[in-house]
Amino acid sequence: MSLALIGIIGIVALLAVLFFLGMPVGFAMAVVGFCGFCSVVSFKAGLGMISTDLWTSFSSYGLTVIPLFIFMGQIAFHSGVNEKLYDCAYKWIGHIRGGIAMATVAACTAFSAICGSNAATAATMTSVALPQMKKFKYEPKLSTGAIACGSTLGVVIPPSVVLIVIGLSSGQSIAKLFYGGIGAGIVLATLLMLTVYGVCLVRPHWGPVGPKISLREKVRALPGALDMLLIFLLVMLGLYFGFFTPIEAGAAGAFFAVIISLVQRGLTLRGFFAAVEDTLKISCMVIMIVAGATIFGRFLAVTRIPYDIATWVSGLPVPGVVVMLIIFLIYVLGGMVMDALALLLITIPIFFPVAKELGYDPLWFSVVITVITTLGAVTPPVGATTYVVGGMARDIPMGSVFKGVAYFLPAYIICILILLLFPEIIIFFPKLIN
Repeated sequence: MSLALIGIIGIVALLAVLFFLGMPVGFAMAVVGFCGFCSVVSFKAGLGMISTDLWTSFSSYGLTVIPLFIFMGQIAFHSGVNEKLYDCAYKWIGHIRGGIAMATVAACTAFSAICGSNAATAATMTSVALPQMKKFKYEPKLSTGAIACGSTLGVVIPPSVVLIVIGLSSGQSIAKLFYGGIGAGIVLATLLMLTVYGVCLVRPHWGPVGPKISLREKVRALPGALDMLLIFLLVMLGLYFGFFTPIEAGAAGAFFAVIISLVQRGLTLRGFFAAVEDTLKISCMVIMIVAGATIFGRFLAVTRIPYDIATWVSGLPVPGVVVMLIIFLIYVLGGMVMDALALLLITIPIFFPVAKELGYDPLWFSVVITVITTLGAVTPPVGATTYVVGGMARDIPMGSVFKGVAYFLPAYIICILILLLFPEIIIFFPKLIN
């Protein structure tokens, strides 16, 4: 049996395990990846791989950012900060159809800029935003879709782990990659918010219009947003002025959230312990998804499916733009079945030289493929960000979450086309630091 066929069987098996047996996605990817790796290499090598990869995943210092930012979100949730924030948002933009969902996308964008982690953003914003959208009777499909897709902006907007990996793998300036991600992130965030508006035009009951509020009441509601704004500014300014690293920013954000909640007397002892308990549960779920995706990615790597496809594409006798579109399609398809970092580590050594040889700007190519990996992050069968949202929104069927995400997928395609037609959107900001 060929390696490629084994890889295809593994992908089909993953789908079957996930959707027919109902196994949690992290465990499903780990089991299928381990069994597939053993069938290709050996059982002994599989044991060595799984022990090494699990240790690498769970001992990674970079993963520290996930529980810290989740804890920050849980403190905000249990102290009532999120309710005041969304009450303020509702009074200011609730009269716009879909306004709260648009505010959620904007909040995900801002939070991603601090955190740089899709999983942490998805977990935090689900706990903070979803209860409020339920309160205002938003359609669950729209609510979960907005959170899942808004959370993927952590890959594009700095600080981004994916951009760092690309920079290290290709020898580019990480600072310039960060600046390049700003323009792409703004375009994608704008398109996601326009999608909310468009969906609510077609399905008005999905984003109910609230009553018009007087200017006096709007101004009176502003202090409710100051708590979260203060946390955001403290973390953001500290991060960009170099007072602490992105991971330390998670600890600082959690600390600020606790202090502000205590000063406002919104956090009880019971609420604090509930926040700790929820943080542990959510963090374990998120990290297991990351570990499972890593193991499944190792299995696909040994089947050489990504390598064979990349080699075939680079040798096609067609115009450069056609080759580039095929490469983008491969990243979309690869992102559906592999973790973004695993996919990039396998394909960058092959596709990066191809893009340079075709005359494309390396910085532009690097940022565009991060946008494409955001599409993979919400697309089945892996779609880790969507599974994080679905895992936390336990009363909403997983199928409904994916249906909600489907409404936002055209925004990603349009964003990629815009960046393809207008590369200056990416290149402009990096030129400022030359």
